[in-house]
Amino acid sequence: MLQSYITPVKLSALLLAALLLSACDNSKTPEHSVEVAVKGLYSGAISQDGKLSVIGSIHHGGSLWRSSQNERLFNWNHKQGEYSNIIASGFSPEGDFALTADHQTMVLWSTQNGQALTFWTAPSQVHDIALTNNGNFAFLGLHDDSAVLFDVKRGGIKRSFYHRNRVTAVALSDDGKMALTGSDDNDAKLWDVSNGQALFTWTHADEVVTVALSPAGDKAFTVAKYDKAALWDTRSGKLLGELPLRASSLRRGQAFTAASFSSDGKQLLTGSSDRKVQLWDVNTLKPLASWTVPKRDPVKPTSASIVAVGFSATSGKYLALASNGFSLVLKR
Repeated sequence: MLQSYITPVKLSALLLAALLLSACDNSKTPEHSVEVAVKGLYSGAISQDGKLSVIGSIHHGGSLWRSSQNERLFNWNHKQGEYSNIIASGFSPEGDFALTADHQTMVLWSTQNGQALTFWTAPSQVHDIALTNNGNFAFLGLHDDSAVLFDVKRGGIKRSFYHRNRVTAVALSDDGKMALTGSDDNDAKLWDVSNGQALFTWTHADEVVTVALSPAGDKAFTVAKYDKAALWDTRSGKLLGELPLRASSLRRGQAFTAASFSSDGKQLLTGSSDRKVQLWDVNTLKPLASWTVPKRDPVKPTSASIVAVGFSATSGKYLALASNGFSLVLKR
């Protein structure tokens, strides 16, 4: 019978590896956090300038918050006297409009006065939302295996973009000319919005769960469960590189659940399903900073996913929304 044991040399190597891993995990804690939902979030979105956030609370419906002061500005629900289950939301690039969706309806809101501007029945269950400038059109990732460009001011689908399974993640360039979709069919696709043609298809080994486009539309970020997190050149379609993920994290299906480029496209902020937020240099793909979001109850074995990340209006600060119901300010 063979016996297995650890030699002194192997033990030393294991201890050294553990020390190196420990040294690499130099995550900071958030500078400030505020509870925005008592039991947690269905969804959340942060405006591009970091000044506003939409909260989709599990028990208290939708609301708009001013990030800098952690102030609730308006309650946003789709039916008077009832709390809506806001499962997706998004801001227009300039931040003057936001769209919220529950399982059946969509509402376009003014972030200036909190008023509902239009109300529509959703074409299918909405999984993700991106808005064009002035809130004229919404790019919707849908359960019916498509993404659509929807005229949210006049109504109606302007153009459809097809996958072979539900579309769970979408993004738009700031000028609204390029669109990115991620689907359960394992594909991420870059589209020309003007004609609905697919420019590139990037196939992953599993479901694509997160996508992001730089504001200028020159770089795309795609993430798949149990697979890589990849950065692409949208002009050539070539892979620029991958963000490093631990093999153990990939095996557990831990992935980047939120991502946002800085306004100049030089940095990428990501959130993960294991309570981590990380800042990356886009050119080198090296981590610049890392934070770990505290648990709601430090005693219980519970975790939290990051549902949205954003760059604060204050230099050197960053924002995150966690599924456990907290809005967080992170300082580098």
